[in-house]
Amino acid sequence: MGQRYKRHLKSNHRVLYYNYLTSSRLYEHLVDTRAEEIFQELIKSLAEKDNVTEKLKAENTFLLICKMNNIRNCASEIVNAEVIYV
Repeated sequence: MGQRYKRHLKSNHRVLYYNYLTSSRLYEHLVDTRAEEIFQELIKSLAEKDNVTEKLKAENTFLLICKMNNIRNCASEIVNAEVIYV
C-alpha cells in the first residue's frame, strides 16, 4: 500500500511529494497514512465482531461507549505493535 500511495503522490501531487522528500518526512508520512488506514479497518472489524450496532446505540448508549473505547484502545495497541514500532 505504501508504494502505491508513494507513486500516487509522486505523479498527482508532485509539490507535496517533493516537500515530504526534501524534508526527510516522506517515510514518516507513508507510515502514518498506512497506520491510520489499518486503525480504521480494525475499528470497523472489531465493532462488527463485538456486535456494536445502531440497535445497541438506541438501547444502551453507555455500553456502546464502553465497547467503542475498548475497541479503539485494542486497535491502537495493534497498530502500534505491528506498524509504528516495528
